[in-house]
Amino acid sequence: MNAKGTPRGPAEGVEISTRVLVESLVREDGTVDAGELYTVAGMLGMSDQQVRLCVRRLVADGRFVQQGRGRRAVLRATGDTRHALEPEADFLRLMYAQDRGEAPWDGVWHLVAFAVPETERAARDALRETIVHLGGAPLQGGLYVAANAWEDLVGAAAGRLGVGAHVTYLTSTDLRVGGVADPVGLAARLWPLDDLAEGHRRLAATARTHLERLRGDASPSEPETVAIALELAAAFTAATEPDPLLPPELLPSPWPGARARELVARCWAELLRRPPRAPAPRLFRWYADVVEEITGGVPAGPRPGR
Repeated sequence: MNAKGTPRGPAEGVEISTRVLVESLVREDGTVDAGELYTVAGMLGMSDQQVRLCVRRLVADGRFVQQGRGRRAVLRATGDTRHALEPEADFLRLMYAQDRGEAPWDGVWHLVAFAVPETERAARDALRETIVHLGGAPLQGGLYVAANAWEDLVGAAAGRLGVGAHVTYLTSTDLRVGGVADPVGLAARLWPLDDLAEGHRRLAATARTHLERLRGDASPSEPETVAIALELAAAFTAATEPDPLLPPELLPSPWPGARARELVARCWAELLRRPPRAPAPRLFRWYADVVEEITGGVPAGPRPGR
């Protein structure tokens, strides 16, 4: 809410669905307090009706079990839901290690090829989605490349899908695509760097706005603090999910992703100074634990420039 106590809505450019809101408010014991859910939803400009409909869908889909009614209800996440909501900590660590110059590129391209039969189309499509999610860029039909080692991750996914026998792995230091062999040129050709950079600029703008609010004279209330954490996490996910985490050696310099992640880490450092009363949403532990670990604790520092 703003100073007058009216709903302020999400930060500009941050899209938060009611489902993301519910999942983000899951606490350590796997529950969501409906009272907190409706309060934070109101601060983000969502109506009670939107929340009720979303809760009904999540319960009908078996993702949550509801006990009680209205604002006094408690939602309990099912086991599959709780597992699916855990962040990919290894990728977060890699992001910040790259930003600190601790994960230099070894010049090796990692390629994966698959030829899954049409009779296993669903598994083939799922494998392709996983490969793209892991940062793979298509070269030709069924052939993808990444700049980071991903064999174990692709192999694990192929094994779960039962198509491991149809996947081939290879590495090369001599990759050429359409006559382009320069690694920087290849990265610009294979991945949408302009779109990725714009996503990180939006993330930086959101983080900068929240950092200024957290360091302002008017300290946010507890529900506002939770709303800020939710918006920050949503913006971070939107910017980083499509990011293949290319090594800095392959990216334009300066790369906006590094600045955006620095601002996010500083925001979480501020949020940790005013955590919600227990039981707090697991969202705080997920991001706070990882960011503190990989940054060694980010000092408050000066206000960021515009």
